[in-house]
Amino acid sequence: MNDTIAAISTALGVGAISIIRVSGSNSISIVNSIFKGKNLQQQKSHTIHYGHIVDNDNVIDEVLVSLMKAPKTFTKEDIVEINCHGGIATTNKVLELLLINGCRLAEPGEFTKRAFLNGRIDLVEADGIMNLINAKTDISRAASINQLSGKVSDLIKNLRNKLIEIITNIEVNIDYPEYEDIEVVTTKTIKPKIEKIHQELENIIKKSETGKLINDGIKVGIIGRPNVGKSSLLNALLEEDKAIVTDIAGTTRDIVEGKISLDGIILNIIDTAGIRQTDNIVEQIGVEKSIEIIKKSDLVLLLLNNNEPLAFEDKKLLDLIKNKNHIIIINKIDLEKKLNINEKVIEISIKNNIGIDAVLEEIKRMFNLNKIETQDLTYLSNARSISLLKKANENIKSAKENIDNNSPIDMIELELKEAWNHLGEIIGQTYTDELIDELFSRFCLGK
Repeated sequence: MNDTIAAISTALGVGAISIIRVSGSNSISIVNSIFKGKNLQQQKSHTIHYGHIVDNDNVIDEVLVSLMKAPKTFTKEDIVEINCHGGIATTNKVLELLLINGCRLAEPGEFTKRAFLNGRIDLVEADGIMNLINAKTDISRAASINQLSGKVSDLIKNLRNKLIEIITNIEVNIDYPEYEDIEVVTTKTIKPKIEKIHQELENIIKKSETGKLINDGIKVGIIGRPNVGKSSLLNALLEEDKAIVTDIAGTTRDIVEGKISLDGIILNIIDTAGIRQTDNIVEQIGVEKSIEIIKKSDLVLLLLNNNEPLAFEDKKLLDLIKNKNHIIIINKIDLEKKLNINEKVIEISIKNNIGIDAVLEEIKRMFNLNKIETQDLTYLSNARSISLLKKANENIKSAKENIDNNSPIDMIELELKEAWNHLGEIIGQTYTDELIDELFSRFCLGK
């Protein structure tokens, strides 16, 4: 991290302002070399300076330069931000001059990566930044702010402190049994402490599952045979004509997606190709994609026709979804009833706009959307962190079982250490370079 990096931090396009961010030990001197105005190397930190970006004697743009000196910056390095006019050609030219004069183009997420590696933020806070950028609802925005503020990290740090206190006491007892003035640690004395940690972990995991729901939304797959009204249902839920609707079977050959917000939770709705036996190679590929969508969806909406008996393909689909969250929807109730099924169903008529609200209400009920706690948004929200939480919880449960089985105290200590390490991975106390590179590569270029 000895080099100085630069990148465009605003969306590239025509606009009022573009911001180019520079970070590193030479950021001030490099920007100063192309800046016509006050000598930036002689100015105080956290000041803004008017001038021009020049290429030798050619004026490139009229700019405002924000000067921020280490360590009180986002990356804890010297940072300079050039606010120029928001044209594509102008912005690219300023960036080009920076690269010519000694900067390196930043990798995706490298500014945030440097903030983490320099101790400015931890991995939970970095994840909060990414979530805030991608937030699509007010709830997800509020949850992201909580992560960014450090409140979520404090939960993990508090648990680690409790664990290390128990671990330290165990080790002192093992290594220095002759000391009479230390607290004697037995399974009886540590069991209540471990049980309390277990309860706290269970609570955080439960809230974090909700956090993932808020952050990622619910992936909803609409499936069924051709011509049951899948595309029409998608359009009705989205309240727009997103998918092509015809009476020709097999019209939908590829997946069509759309999003709606339901009580602050995003529904990622996917219309799939009709599932049936077909000799058409393109339609076959669409059917295979539909089956894959079933596997990946959080919720499956199976659409059946009211005016047709249960077909072989319908029975196959019912079998495919039996172990998944699903809602069976009977469409075309305005037509003569020919379908008999011994399942809980919702009856609708998309054509007459009957029953669509009932589908949405059932989704709310299934995922307890009405009961989501919006007052306490202090939880984790990505799959990696939740997985590590669950691993730590398994270690704590194993430690409790070892106590109940009268296992040696050092075996209990091993489980507690594993839990402590897993919690450390969540906030980045322990990590691999490969993990860090992968996590920050998801960020946009100038963040």
